[in-house]
Amino acid sequence: MPTTEMQDLRRSYTRLCKESGGEPQESILHHLEQAVSRSRLDFATQSLSVDSCGALGKLLQDELQFTEIALSDCMLSEEGAKLLLHGLCANTVVKSLDLKGNNLRAVGAETLGKLLRQNKSIKSLTLEWNNLGIWEESFAVFCEGLAANGHLQRLDVRNNQINHQGAGELAMALKSNSTLQDLDLRWNNIGLLGGRALLNCLHSNRALRQLELAGNNVPSDILKAVDQAMDHNQERQTILYKSRNMTQVLSKEVLSLKEEKAKQFLGLMDTIDKQREEITRSNRVSAARVGQLQEALNERHSVMNSLNAKLQMTEAALALSEQKVCNLGELLSTAKQEQAELVEKHAKELQQHKKDSADREAKLQHELSTASEKNLLLRNEVTELERRCKTQQEQLFQVKEDLTHTTAEIKLRAVQAEERLEMEKRRFKQVLEDAEALRLKEVDHMTHHMEASEHALQERIQRLEATRIGLEEELSRVKASALVERGQVEEELIKAKNQARLEEQQRLDHLEEKLRLMMQSRDEAQNYCLQQKQAMSEAHAKESQLSLQVEGLRRRVEELQQELISKEQEKVTEVNKVRVELQEQIGHLETERTAQEGMREKIAALERQMKVLSSNHREALLDKAGEISSLQEKLRVREAEISRMREEEAQRASFLQNAIMAYVQGPPLGMAGPKH
Repeated sequence: MPTTEMQDLRRSYTRLCKESGGEPQESILHHLEQAVSRSRLDFATQSLSVDSCGALGKLLQDELQFTEIALSDCMLSEEGAKLLLHGLCANTVVKSLDLKGNNLRAVGAETLGKLLRQNKSIKSLTLEWNNLGIWEESFAVFCEGLAANGHLQRLDVRNNQINHQGAGELAMALKSNSTLQDLDLRWNNIGLLGGRALLNCLHSNRALRQLELAGNNVPSDILKAVDQAMDHNQERQTILYKSRNMTQVLSKEVLSLKEEKAKQFLGLMDTIDKQREEITRSNRVSAARVGQLQEALNERHSVMNSLNAKLQMTEAALALSEQKVCNLGELLSTAKQEQAELVEKHAKELQQHKKDSADREAKLQHELSTASEKNLLLRNEVTELERRCKTQQEQLFQVKEDLTHTTAEIKLRAVQAEERLEMEKRRFKQVLEDAEALRLKEVDHMTHHMEASEHALQERIQRLEATRIGLEEELSRVKASALVERGQVEEELIKAKNQARLEEQQRLDHLEEKLRLMMQSRDEAQNYCLQQKQAMSEAHAKESQLSLQVEGLRRRVEELQQELISKEQEKVTEVNKVRVELQEQIGHLETERTAQEGMREKIAALERQMKVLSSNHREALLDKAGEISSLQEKLRVREAEISRMREEEAQRASFLQNAIMAYVQGPPLGMAGPKH
């Protein structure tokens, strides 16, 4: 800490001491000065007055940055300890508290109980060489605080004169406490009854890993049972840690699979967007070419209009010529004699003019009929192009539907892979629980009369281990099959993309070829009029080809329907497979229940043997009764675990059945899409 904080701390301690009517201790100021540069406040072997304890308690309420406080061998008075611990009740920084050798008694025990009930940060508490167990009522308050505490991990109460009643209170507290991991009770006076109480509480406490009972006049068999319970708790914590790590690994794999599926879906959508853009671009090009053809048709219409205008002008000129002929006839009749030669010449010229007019009229009519035929031909070609554009749009829509079905199949397979992975996780978790139950059975059978049972249980453990290995192999196979299916789906998608691109390229080439032919037909319009019959036959051939294409598309629709039916059959097969696996799990549970009933009968036989032996060994009656009660308690716990496992399995079966029914009764794949 900076120098200013050190000065503030010294001033605060001095001010609080003077407010309480006392003088600050120089040794305390010296230790405060040393503790400023560290996170440890050490007052070990220092004699603290009541005023100093009150001032330190108020300072600790301000949550100074001290994580460790050492108050060992300070010979605190009851009032001083109360003031100091009262200040720690609201502190949220201190992690370790050492009160060794302070002769704490009734008031100290009650204050410590209040501290444990209110403080949320202390994880290690050392109370060695005190007298907390002398007053039973005060020690009961301390135990109540320990039962309510949810943060303390290590407690040292060596040499505190705790008797068997205090041990019973501690046992009751340990049944409620789920965080304490290390408890040191050495060199007290717990005895046989206290040892039994502590042993019985270990059936419900799964968090305690270390329990020291040396120097308490506890029988060796109870000490061995306590050590075995501690070993079991440690193994259980290790198994839980491994299972959590494995669950995290599986969760990460599932997340990675989901991310890969999302990336694939995004890539597929990008490809679809690109194809849509290409289709839009090709439609624009087709529309531009159709516009050009429309302009050419308009030009033909203008040519026809100009020809009609020429025809009208020619008719008007013909009428004017006839009128002139009439006028000339009149003139010739009046001057017939005088200009006979001139009349004959003019008549010849008039006949020649009529012949030329007739030839010109016939030629114009022929050109008009040719233009009409060309107009009709161009209209037919425009109609054919519109029909082909419509066919291309229908084919593009079919490709979109195929891509939609493929995407849905990919999603369905991904969901199925996730369901299989979740099922394998549950199955592996069930195998771990079964292995833990068998290991508990091994711990229960401690006497010589259970050697045969231990051998059978060891064989059972080996079989279950082989089953677990088989399940792990099956999990790896399922993952491999999921990867293979994903590769197959990707290959199918690539094939579909390539096929769609190839078909689109073929259509574009076909359209370009048609346009080139149209350009040639426009350049060779005069020859095309002579080949009208051949064009009609080609039109009939094209019509038959289009009918063949329509028939091919119908067959493609029928093939897609057949594929949909096969997919539905595969779905039904998967549902039946899941049902078979569920029935196998139910049979496995029934086998386990039969084995549990056999173990129950063996336990009943052992109880009868214990009753027969009790008549010959009255001196060991208390020990045998304790063993029988522990066996009954374990049997009850085991039955509760079995009932819980059966309920969980029934719930899983109901959930799986509901999911299967919802999946089966849901709409078929591809039927919920919009109809066009």
